[in-house]
Amino acid sequence: MRAILPVAVALVLVGCASATMEAARKGEPTAKLTSQKAADRVAQCIQFGWQEERVFGQDASGYLEPRPQGGFTVYTREAETFVDVYPQAGGVQVDYYAQKNDGVSLQHRAAAATCL
Repeated sequence: MRAILPVAVALVLVGCASATMEAARKGEPTAKLTSQKAADRVAQCIQFGWQEERVFGQDASGYLEPRPQGGFTVYTREAETFVDVYPQAGGVQVDYYAQKNDGVSLQHRAAAATCL
């Protein structure tokens, strides 16, 4: 029984994050970035960067999941910030989305840019 509760909570959070991300994707990304690196390397780099407690404190989070259309999505808790990383002709496209335009979202964007 104890194992079921954390799994249920995780599934609820993923569902909420997915709905938030789908709503954001209906609009334009906050920023569009490109890279010549492989999509998996860029996505993993962004995930690790967003998990850096030295920069983001106890709120540091970075979750990685494959996209059904190919590539990866990296997101923070409640999908306040997320990126879609997917192959594009000659490289990788990184679509960056942020719910807020504050210092933390700018730090996430800067961390993502270091991975390109």
